[in-house]
Amino acid sequence: MATRSPLLATASAGSIPAGHGRAAVAPGLGLSTAQGSLELVPIPLVIARLRAGRVDYEDSNPAFVRAGLQQERAIDPLIASFLRTGHDQAEINWSTGEAVERRHYRLSFALIPDRPEPTAVVSFVDQTAEVRTEETLRREMATDSLTGLPNRGGFTDSLEAMIEEGAARWAVLMIDLERFSRFNACLGSLTGDELLITVARRIKGALRSRDVLARTGGDEFGVLLTIDQDDHEADHVARRIREALATPFRLGDFELRVSCAIGIAHGDSATDDAEDVIRHAQVAMKRSKATKSAEAYQTRALDSAREEFAMETALRRAIENEQLHLVYQPILDLTSGKVSGFEALARWTDEQGSNVPPVRFIPVAEESGLIVPLGRWAVDTAMQTLAGWDRRWGSECGATVAVNVSPIQLQRDCIPGMVERALHAARLGGGRLKLELTESAIIADPDRIAGVLMALKELGTVIAMDDFGTGFSNLASLHTLPIDLLKIDRSFVTGMLTDRDQLAIVRAILGLSKALGMDTVAEGIESVELGQTLGALGCTFGQGYAYARPLDVDAAYEFLVARNA
Repeated sequence: MATRSPLLATASAGSIPAGHGRAAVAPGLGLSTAQGSLELVPIPLVIARLRAGRVDYEDSNPAFVRAGLQQERAIDPLIASFLRTGHDQAEINWSTGEAVERRHYRLSFALIPDRPEPTAVVSFVDQTAEVRTEETLRREMATDSLTGLPNRGGFTDSLEAMIEEGAARWAVLMIDLERFSRFNACLGSLTGDELLITVARRIKGALRSRDVLARTGGDEFGVLLTIDQDDHEADHVARRIREALATPFRLGDFELRVSCAIGIAHGDSATDDAEDVIRHAQVAMKRSKATKSAEAYQTRALDSAREEFAMETALRRAIENEQLHLVYQPILDLTSGKVSGFEALARWTDEQGSNVPPVRFIPVAEESGLIVPLGRWAVDTAMQTLAGWDRRWGSECGATVAVNVSPIQLQRDCIPGMVERALHAARLGGGRLKLELTESAIIADPDRIAGVLMALKELGTVIAMDDFGTGFSNLASLHTLPIDLLKIDRSFVTGMLTDRDQLAIVRAILGLSKALGMDTVAEGIESVELGQTLGALGCTFGQGYAYARPLDVDAAYEFLVARNA
């Protein structure tokens, strides 16, 4: 509650005699005889009484008249309400006037005792400046300074107002600009800001005048739509937004094409949480990034997102507590039948004793960034395992270990430094480690990746391109990058004996690898006949269930001894 005026503190100490405000002395206000007239009180002041159920102004001061309050009888019901309560004092906020000239007051009521009719002194403390300053600050806090649109807070306020009004049907669209961070990094923040302003204008042009557009994040926009007929209206708006952004943006000497992901969440009169709706639209927006089309929120999508967050928490704890382990699938020389090496594969048994398949926890690790500590742990553990096999063998056991490197880890981690530390800790040469990279990881940033691979080659590490034939590599990258080994994806290997097209693809890959002086590994060999055919075609190595499933550390070593001793 605001601080009471001095008038309230003393109004009940005595009574105010009746008069017309010129020479009346008010000892009950704590004023001296020289200061006691109402004219000396600088704020609007009125003495009002309740007579025959109506409010009568007994006296007022010039400040009250100058403020034009003698004509503003809308205050009468408030005065009457106070006088009927019998309370000694009270305070309320009150406003008067139209929007532009609206005045805001803090009213203080003080009952004058010992009067035959209920009488009170009412003072008016003008708080218009403070209220307008507060409104300005609130408006600035809810506005994006770059685009002039509402920001996340302003957007949430508009959504909450929609919910409070009980609108029958409405929708929230969340829009994320793709590749904006790259534009910003390459062209500079000023050009990035110009792009955001232009994008905002185009989206605004695709909306109706009553729709609310906000910039809710760095490169994220939100739209609040009122639905008139059916939910397909949101799809139509999403399509118009995509069409508006399809035209290239000309910024200086550059012509940029901007695509976006759009998530849609619908609401109605039963919706009561604004943040839930925004979160639902963001979940749908995430799915839109994968499908490349506008997506509407589905309940199962949020359940999946929550499961991912729960798995992320459990995976982080598993990494910290060393609850994961590696298994090793043998890789055989298709000519001699001996073990050339092993591929190390991560496995996770959660705290409930359930095995979590890699196809579930690896994407979560990549999304959350946990793939970096997970990848480091895999390389360290694989090298320590190999060093242990050497000690058991009595000398170098002759096997290598291959470890997969995620594209995310390749971007975020210092791979050469990490590998060098792991090799040094295990006292192994670089040739004992094979790093398997996917085609998409290699071509994502060719110049940077080339430098990383060159640094790894200086350590003696063997570089393998995994799942070859399923990505986007080209002959130029194969020729210029220091790649030693091509792994033929199992999708081409499994059915090659019965599918001429797959057989032709395998032949082509083997011919290419031979021309480039590279070895090859065929994945997914499930029969001895298939392995023999691949060996006859010139494939160097093979792995698959025809030889062995992934084995634990001891079983893998026993398999190595049985094959190579």
